[in-house]
Amino acid sequence: MDAFESIIAMLLQREGYWVFPRFKVQLTKEEKRNIGRPSAPRWELDIVAYLGAENKVLIVECKSYIDSYGVFFQDGTLRPPTNYKLFTEPVLREVVFHRLREQLVESNACPPKPTIQLALATGKIANKTDRVAMNDYFENNNWILLDDKWVQEKLTGLQDTAYENDIAYVAAKLALRKT
Repeated sequence: MDAFESIIAMLLQREGYWVFPRFKVQLTKEEKRNIGRPSAPRWELDIVAYLGAENKVLIVECKSYIDSYGVFFQDGTLRPPTNYKLFTEPVLREVVFHRLREQLVESNACPPKPTIQLALATGKIANKTDRVAMNDYFENNNWILLDDKWVQEKLTGLQDTAYENDIAYVAAKLALRKT
């Protein structure tokens, strides 16, 4: 798991989620053909997070882009679309959600009929991006945007909590330490 994914995983755990990084969805040959990728390996999700109290599965795509241009949203979509396949390809999203749901239930990781929701975690949003339009877009699609402001707020909230032996947690505590 990369460093940004580790931070997001830690923050989601603090929100009550069970977190599964780099989760591999076992698509069938027919499903691979349906998404136009007949020779694709297993589909890998950055983070699958499960909230047992709500039987809710959160698929989190992580894009840190901390030292780059950031996540770019223009003309009602994420750019470039190839970087955000689950957000920009409805058939792919439907197939992956369906198979993930079956895989989780068959493995007894959750009870039948979990709700599945897509989320994007990012360390930076491009300056030219209209945040209001982006938030509306996510809300209209029933997706969750864990943007740089959310990440900063959650990390800042750690400064007065008890110690945990987690690299992301320790780094946040050190960076935010009051001297």
